[in-house]
Amino acid sequence: MVILSPSILAADFTRLGEQMEKAEAGGNDYFHFDVMDGMFVPNISFGIPVLKSVRAFTKKTLDVHLMVQSPERYVDKFIDAGADILTVHQEACVPLEETVKHIHECGKKAGVAIKPHTDIQVLEPLYGVADMFLVMTVEPGFGGQEYMDFCTDKIKALRDDLSSKGLDTDIQVDGGITRDNIMTVLEAGANVIVMGSSVFKGDITDNAKFFSQLFKRYDKGEA
Repeated sequence: MVILSPSILAADFTRLGEQMEKAEAGGNDYFHFDVMDGMFVPNISFGIPVLKSVRAFTKKTLDVHLMVQSPERYVDKFIDAGADILTVHQEACVPLEETVKHIHECGKKAGVAIKPHTDIQVLEPLYGVADMFLVMTVEPGFGGQEYMDFCTDKIKALRDDLSSKGLDTDIQVDGGITRDNIMTVLEAGANVIVMGSSVFKGDITDNAKFFSQLFKRYDKGEA
């Protein structure tokens, strides 16, 4: 199943609730929540108070991406604030397997992310353990970047490797996904699609509807 996860980082924060409503009217599945600490990535975004507000506003799955150093320090706090899925970076989390286990013990799904230039082989110890793998298709830290074409081969290699082991683990992609390259990432094997500008710039409802309907057709083998 292909899932649409609009990134609220691209929304107008003076109209966040209104814009989230418009995305929901178009049929999104998740909302993607990017947390940046200015250390692991060279930018700062938002954190727990904003997540609490978003949680009170929507019943959609909240897909929280922790682009922070030593994310294990914050797992409990973000779960308490309303996260449904917590994704931590392989490059930033030393007790990685323990952190994934702890997220599961809290009753939530756990994802593991890698930067564009990190080899997918580092994910192998988490095969069959993590619920989702996130392949960043831009350097994490800033929205609005262009998709890195070489990441397509990484997505395909990861999907092929998982399939060879009988696993259908979700593969999420985040960064520069547009109408022009969406079929590329779907055909490579990604099925959880994060989109910022492609949803929140322009007519939000129409954008979300375009992708949600495309994904439904793709699931049926019609796209």
